[in-house]
Amino acid sequence: MSTKKHEGHPHLTGEHKYGDAGQLVLLILFLGIWITDSFVLHYSTFLLEIVPDYLRLAMAGVVLVAGWYLARRGMKQVFGTRREAPGVISTGVFRIVRHPIYTGALLFYLAAILTTLSLVSAAFWLVIVAFYIYISRYEERILVEAFGNDYLEYRKKTGMLFPKLF
Repeated sequence: MSTKKHEGHPHLTGEHKYGDAGQLVLLILFLGIWITDSFVLHYSTFLLEIVPDYLRLAMAGVVLVAGWYLARRGMKQVFGTRREAPGVISTGVFRIVRHPIYTGALLFYLAAILTTLSLVSAAFWLVIVAFYIYISRYEERILVEAFGNDYLEYRKKTGMLFPKLF
């Protein structure tokens, strides 16, 4: 597998080589769609007339804070901590989801959607979710190769992008 490695972090197994570029392209496309629909065309924002501002903005705030928390804590655990040997990280926010940084990013998008209730943006968000699932599965193949049963056991207990409820 052709993976991207992080210099100065030999304990990391790697990630999809186009993961960062894909995330950037999707972010730019999303912002273009969201801004155009929400503030220029108002093509699919008719729900704004039904849902009160205080309700959707409160929900967006909660989702934004949750996304920020997961992404920040995940980044700190992965890049801010030196580990002696590579291993499965299953503590902290990694107890909630296997890819908290990606989940945080998805929640940021969702918070933007909740602020304007753009249905076109929500539809594009599903494309973004599919991309994150794709790169997560790619990285998980690397992790299974590297850590075998340890990762497989962790995967049974913890949801990929969204928490396992049962």
